[in-house]
Amino acid sequence: MISLHQDAQGFIRMKRHFPASTEVSVVFADGTEEVFTARRLNEIYDEALASYRAANHLDAKGFDRGPKKKVQQGIEFVPVSPGMSA
Repeated sequence: MISLHQDAQGFIRMKRHFPASTEVSVVFADGTEEVFTARRLNEIYDEALASYRAANHLDAKGFDRGPKKKVQQGIEFVPVSPGMSA
């Protein structure tokens, strides 16, 4: 089981997908704890990544098709809240 802690802004640190069969325990900023399946956290990560890419005008692979400039390709922090494990 993997244990993650939510920061004061409501995010957990997640740079990549977890193996789908893993259970992940998230301790929220208010002290409550909830167990997520890694499959569900991976879905939440994918949604956050898609939102990030859309907000920064990137395509589905994370590439900027406009003028060349250095752009962060991914995300590191994912917003979570109690009740999202279902």
